[in-house]
Amino acid sequence: MNKQKKWVLNIGNSILPVLLAFVLGAILMLAIGENPWDVYSIMIGKSLFTVKGILKTLHGAAPLILTGLAIAITFKAGIYNMGVEGQMLLGGFMAGIAGYLITGLPPVIHVALCLLIGIASGMLFAVIPAVLKAYFKVNEMVVTLMLNYAMIEVLQFLTEGPFRDPASGFVSTPRIAETAMFNKLWGSEITPFFFVAMGVFAIMYVVFNRSRLGFEVTAIGKNNRFAEATGMDVKKKIMTIMLISGAISGLAGAGHMMSDQYIYSLNFSGLPGLGWDGMLIALLGMHSPVGVMIAAVFYSALITGSQSIAIYSGVPKEIVAVIQGLIVLFLAIQFIERRTGVISRWTRMMRTKKIDGVEE
Repeated sequence: MNKQKKWVLNIGNSILPVLLAFVLGAILMLAIGENPWDVYSIMIGKSLFTVKGILKTLHGAAPLILTGLAIAITFKAGIYNMGVEGQMLLGGFMAGIAGYLITGLPPVIHVALCLLIGIASGMLFAVIPAVLKAYFKVNEMVVTLMLNYAMIEVLQFLTEGPFRDPASGFVSTPRIAETAMFNKLWGSEITPFFFVAMGVFAIMYVVFNRSRLGFEVTAIGKNNRFAEATGMDVKKKIMTIMLISGAISGLAGAGHMMSDQYIYSLNFSGLPGLGWDGMLIALLGMHSPVGVMIAAVFYSALITGSQSIAIYSGVPKEIVAVIQGLIVLFLAIQFIERRTGVISRWTRMMRTKKIDGVEE
């Protein structure tokens, strides 16, 4: 398959789950007596075709771009880092602690320090599964999934106990200092953190497409043993890939804290969580930096548009959650098919049985 055909196929594989989800969403809207075209027009129009809407969408896309990239680099290498959520939460929490405990710094230095602390925290939390995967062949999917829940419990304990804000009416840490906040731009939701995310996107684009590491990531993902047989230090590369993923995850959490939340609370990441959303975005973007960026903006547009649906139509905003769930379902089917080929084998088997039945 040549490069152009592969590119077209990848785009088709990304668009198909979205189209199917929108079609099923439209059927649900028709069932409650609403016009799907009007609802989708409101959702997309208010989130992408107004100045206020697009700026809000880009603001929401910033951490999603980062969590999507954090997962994309590991998935492309055939490493299933399911711990992006925990790494992101730790990065956000530690940036928040530094944001209110450290005082007297100029804003630029304070912001940079909090971001660095978030990055370091994400990397530190990624070391455990990286070492277990690289040197002890422990299944990283199980380890990272379990560590997520462990980290959530630890951060809950710290938020409810030593770092709780006694003046708050709910469980949270104190608000970070203004010197640690990203300022809002142009009277909108967007902050300079979006441009930080775009800077990371540019770096990762070069890493994926123009660097030796990008080639090695692809080689490991295609055939781990062959890559090792050619002389590549696969253990070292696994460590590098996991640490990069952890760093980007920690940055996503720190930026989310400093541009949007300003406190760490028990719903800091939302439901299902920015890390889990990043997984959907990485799959939708086919593990490509450009694809991840487009998918993150699209996903953020759905969330932004959902707030307008409830105002300008009779459809509840929860319809967007249904559409998101359907996209996840169809992407999961695609993922299983690419990894196992079970659907293709079943189709061929049924076709063979049909032909045999005709011949008899």
